Amino acid sequence: MGIAARKAKEKEDLKKAILDAARELFLEQGYDRTSMRMIAQRIAYSPTTIYLYFKDKDAIFHALHTEAFQLLGARFAPLAHVADPMERLTAMGKVYIEFAQENPGLYDLMFIMKAPVQAMEETKHLWVEGDRVFQVLMSTVEEAMKKKLMRRSDVEVTSFLIWSTVHGMAALFVRDRCFKVISEPKQETLMDDALAQFTNWLRSLKP
Repeated sequence: MGIAARKAKEKEDLKKAILDAARELFLEQGYDRTSMRMIAQRIAYSPTTIYLYFKDKDAIFHALHTEAFQLLGARFAPLAHVADPMERLTAMGKVYIEFAQENPGLYDLMFIMKAPVQAMEETKHLWVEGDRVFQVLMSTVEEAMKKKLMRRSDVEVTSFLIWSTVHGMAALFVRDRCFKVISEPKQETLMDDALAQFTNWLRSLKP
């Protein structure tokens, strides 16, 4: 490995270390109580070094959001081959919930943790990955409507309804709230059964 390549790798490694440390601290301390100095101390570097990579804490939070949505988007990608858009919606719901269960920390950063509104507004035009994931859902909903598998309605609003429903299910699974109210015989297949019933309900609305 040449000098330039080695330096580039070292730079990427340090950037990853900063993001990993910030993720841990955001989850441990919350966004508001985490400082750039704390992130620097976690990886034994000076705060000045952190500022060479990120202008502020908001930029780090945005980078973590982007990384998380890239991972979720990568999980959705293989579902593009599912021909029936309604079956694809069911599969997307399962992937979404499983992603939340497997990555509860990332899920919290993406959807649960309170971030400053100003930071989210300032980076909205840069937040490509989150929009891209939602566009996958919207295109699937639009396809289902065009094929008359679902009642023709506002695609964006319908997509929001689907996302919010599955998001609520994911939050309950991640917080282990489902099994406190669902009888034991139904717990093992709860996710599949609930998603199937929701998809069937959407199908029942077709003209």
